Amino acid sequence: MVELKIPRCMSTQHPDNVTSPFFTNNAILGGEDEIEEAFYVFSHLGCDEQMWDYEGKEVDNFVVKKLLTKYESFFKERVLGRDVFITLRVPNPSIEREEAKILLETLESIPRSFDVAKLFYQEDIAPIFEVILPMTTSSEELNRIYYYYKEFIIGKREKKIGKSDVTVGEWIGDFRPDVINVIPLFENMESMLRADEIVRDYLSDKSLNYQRVFLARSDPAMNYGLINAVIFNKIALKRLHKLSQDIDVKIFPIVGVGSAPFRGNLRPQTAERVVEEYPSAYTFTIQSSFKYDHSPEEVRRGIKKIKRSSPKDPQDIDEAKALEISKRYIMEYQNWIMKLAPLINRVAKFIPQRRKRKLHIGLFGYSRKVGDISLPRAITFTAALYSVGVPPEILGLNALKEEDLEFLEEVYLNLKNDLKDALEFSNINTKLFPKELLKAIERLGIDFRENEEHEELTSFIVKRLEENKTEDLDKYILRAAHIRRFLG
Repeated sequence: MVELKIPRCMSTQHPDNVTSPFFTNNAILGGEDEIEEAFYVFSHLGCDEQMWDYEGKEVDNFVVKKLLTKYESFFKERVLGRDVFITLRVPNPSIEREEAKILLETLESIPRSFDVAKLFYQEDIAPIFEVILPMTTSSEELNRIYYYYKEFIIGKREKKIGKSDVTVGEWIGDFRPDVINVIPLFENMESMLRADEIVRDYLSDKSLNYQRVFLARSDPAMNYGLINAVIFNKIALKRLHKLSQDIDVKIFPIVGVGSAPFRGNLRPQTAERVVEEYPSAYTFTIQSSFKYDHSPEEVRRGIKKIKRSSPKDPQDIDEAKALEISKRYIMEYQNWIMKLAPLINRVAKFIPQRRKRKLHIGLFGYSRKVGDISLPRAITFTAALYSVGVPPEILGLNALKEEDLEFLEEVYLNLKNDLKDALEFSNINTKLFPKELLKAIERLGIDFRENEEHEELTSFIVKRLEENKTEDLDKYILRAAHIRRFLG
């Protein structure tokens, strides 16, 4: 029996990079570029998984065939589905109705990829056997995918066609793998805090050896603020660990961290810090900025640090106290967002694209608590605020009391480090910087020095916005992002 391998480093297609990779001539990646990217992260960077993202973008459905055909010698040695992995992220029909049928097309492609791999390896190897469901809110959503695949894709091999005695399986050939794993991606507060209940219910009628669970880090930060994103992740990780012990099923958490401190602060230089922050997380996302805004040597070193580390028990946390602070902090954070929303949406139009994506709003736009306010997705949101010298990490800090800060420093181990990293790219001298937050920053005792070049650029961007002279604004936004080494 082949030993189960769970990847430690999942390369993703999140468009948070400033620099374009060497294998493309286009700043906006898509199509064949993403095939090259998958090979590059496996062969040169050391990632052991590539997320193949069908949500909100056009994707190559023949990734397995193209990889095995183009890079035959590499994949003869590193078996796809055993040593390195392609994991599909599919649209959620409950929320993304206009893309619902893409889910069905994607599931149909899994047996076809199996056939390609069987011809290539001359044995039964499923190159794709897991799918990620974003914005999961219930076990029913997971079960629909799990059972649709089992009953309507695998199940049709036994069906007869019309008056014929021939089954679909006899006519077309077998359909494999027999089952797929469905990975819930929890992105809002309610579902993150119920992640253990939802997973327990989903697993109740299945005999699975393990279950992977994906916890978002970017959307919770955008919806509820930096500190709550960390609190919700830590509570979810603690509860999932207990669930694993209760039901005797191994649970392997994935944490979706990006390069901006607001989105997780995972860069090659901070890999050890982030692993320490989420000790029980098994898989960490390696997003585009991590891969392309640093030298390949730095990237490889960072990935090696993650892969050499070993998951531990989750951090203990006083949930009641954390959630009491959370309520006050959310209200203040969302007040700031409502004030800044017009500015964010105005600047967002000038944030350069890095992937061929269809635009759609993030979860904040669906929230009933904030009325009709819609915002861009997390990367663009973060980039917009950094571009005017207002790091989103600081929003809501004024809600925290002295005793809150003492407690949070024990819960959020890298709180001061992350805020210091963010404040390096602030500009407290512009009219847009919320001066009320300076006292909160002082209370934390963070000694920071603003990057002078970045400060100069953000001052210029703010001035151009005030004067309504926005031609070429994207170039200055990009120059500032180059200094930060992340877009958003």
